[in-house]
Amino acid sequence: MPIPPSIITLVLGMILVLGGLWIGQNVNLLPVDASANAPIYDELFRVLFSIGTILFLGIVGLVVFSLIRFRRRSGELSDGLAIEGNLPLEIFWTAVPAVVVLFIGLFSYDIYERMGGMAPLDHAAMGHAAMDHASSNQGSGAEQRVWGGIGTPVLTASEQGTPVSPLPVEVTAMQFAFLFRYPKGDFISGELHVPVGQPVSLSMEAKDVIHAFWVPEFRLKQDVIPGQPTVLNFTPTRAGRYPIVCAELCGPYHGGMRSTVVVEEQDAFDNWFAQNNKITATDT
Repeated sequence: MPIPPSIITLVLGMILVLGGLWIGQNVNLLPVDASANAPIYDELFRVLFSIGTILFLGIVGLVVFSLIRFRRRSGELSDGLAIEGNLPLEIFWTAVPAVVVLFIGLFSYDIYERMGGMAPLDHAAMGHAAMDHASSNQGSGAEQRVWGGIGTPVLTASEQGTPVSPLPVEVTAMQFAFLFRYPKGDFISGELHVPVGQPVSLSMEAKDVIHAFWVPEFRLKQDVIPGQPTVLNFTPTRAGRYPIVCAELCGPYHGGMRSTVVVEEQDAFDNWFAQNNKITATDT
């Protein structure tokens, strides 16, 4: 007794879905995660990668099957059967993509909100340290954008749960370099040095054209716009050296506009900070 085509289709569909989910959860194409924001973004990537894998394998498999199964045999000169309309099939291929797109939209919105993307719509949700730091440097009337500071884990300084104050850093983007000023020591560095496990608040401004501050390992990318203060918050979680890339076409040497964020243990960062602060004090 032959197996009904509907049963074969159902089994193949289940295999396809399970296989796509397994690939999406076990094949990692992203760089190492080095910030508290990264796991949140990676959730979205795994979901999109799983859906993309299912669609790719399903469509390619169906095309290959159709090319083999319905190919023109030797000696066949007549036209194929005139098949007109299939209401269940049309409902299926309209409803399934609609549900998938709706799910992706809602899930993406949730991830965007958890990473701070909706902060501009709720200024009360901005971190007080970031607000005070940005307003003191940009003026009380400036519109500010906070990204990456909402929904991320809040680290503590001790077991009693004392909040860690963010490390303020002023970032200046210009053709074609990033400069990092540390207000607490009043010195400037060509690299961004931060301690592992401590929240960091970047107050960013552009001197000429639109730039973008992007650290792939942090899963954070934020435009730096002239005349519009931007605050970027993150918490590094893994020591190492990670590239800072300008991801916005800003001129002929855009490809060379790179720097490095150095995530160090607290002792190493304190030594680096004291060394640079001492040099600055000596120069003045």
